Amino acid sequence: MPAFKTIDDLTNIEGKRVLVRVDLNVPVSEGKVTDATRIERVAPTILELSGKGAKVILLAHFGRPKGAPVADMSLSLIVSAVNEVLGQKILFAADCIGPDAEQAVAAMKNGDVLLLENTRFHKGEEKNDADFTAALAKNGDIYVNDAFSAAHRAHASTEGLAHHLPAYAGRTMQAELEALEKGLGKPAHPVVAIVGGAKVSSKIDLLTNLVKKVDALVIGGGMANTFLAAQGIDVGKSLCEHDLADTARSILAEAQTSGCSIVLPIDGVIAREFKAGAANEVVAIEAIPSDAMVLDVGPKSVSAVNDWIAKAQTLVWNGPLGAFEIQPFDKATVAAARFAAEQTKAGKLTSVAGGGDTVAALNHAGAADDFTYISTAGGAFLEWMEGKELPGVAVLSK
Repeated sequence: MPAFKTIDDLTNIEGKRVLVRVDLNVPVSEGKVTDATRIERVAPTILELSGKGAKVILLAHFGRPKGAPVADMSLSLIVSAVNEVLGQKILFAADCIGPDAEQAVAAMKNGDVLLLENTRFHKGEEKNDADFTAALAKNGDIYVNDAFSAAHRAHASTEGLAHHLPAYAGRTMQAELEALEKGLGKPAHPVVAIVGGAKVSSKIDLLTNLVKKVDALVIGGGMANTFLAAQGIDVGKSLCEHDLADTARSILAEAQTSGCSIVLPIDGVIAREFKAGAANEVVAIEAIPSDAMVLDVGPKSVSAVNDWIAKAQTLVWNGPLGAFEIQPFDKATVAAARFAAEQTKAGKLTSVAGGGDTVAALNHAGAADDFTYISTAGGAFLEWMEGKELPGVAVLSK
């Protein structure tokens, strides 16, 4: 990963207008923010710049308004939540460019924080349109990107602005990039990756990239069934993409060539119905009844996974091992997550995890706080794991 400038490289910013791209795309229900995690993540950058006397101008998107104003996607809905997290009142402008934005910026005092309206209310945002980008840049002297979660998009506010103004990574972006570098960029070996979730089809690029980089790849969740079926194992009524058997076999062959151990379930927890508390039993993976489905990996498989975690110096995790949303099919994910958390806490492991289901699963296991780093970035985290260049990161390179 190329070197990038951070806020540490900024000097004498008192009175400077700093455009800060943040991710404020938070869940809102009945006019209230139900999870302020993303606001909390960007607070340190905002408060640091404000504390140094900069005029902090926040750029963000909210929902998918498709280039036109939509009342229930206005960032005005989250102003009070931002006030609460920052512990200070912020200003709000009813547009992100034009007279509304310019007047609000002109009225700012040093240390003020101003939130501009949803950038996606303009078609130019997602098109990375030159005129729209120039109109955004007009209100700033410096550009700081603190939205890793939007870094896989080459939009005006995530990529275009860096061509107009001196560009820096905010604290959240910096922490994310440093953690990812430890995870797959220049990791300490052995490196173990755990990849779970329902479908192989959504993670082909990811698996293909990982087998070339890690020492062991643990495959769990519904996607494990596709690999088992590709090897001739009858998976009964389990979720399985039989049409991807050739893809699974080619990933297994690539792993062999690269010297990557593939860890598939050796036993499974089966049930006849997909519901909480369904009657279930543990069977060897070769003995799945034709009328049953695998909803979690079994205890022997968990032991095998934990043996790999114990050997590892670096762990990268994306996706649960079973149907963790319904009990008792959360047991394997919880057991492995807690063991990884213990190893991390003991200083034996660097653990990096990300993706929506993953964050939920690790929180459910009570293990999230002890992981080295948990990415809330979703798509950007996945594209990074797939080995793709992220436009919003590439443009920050020194």
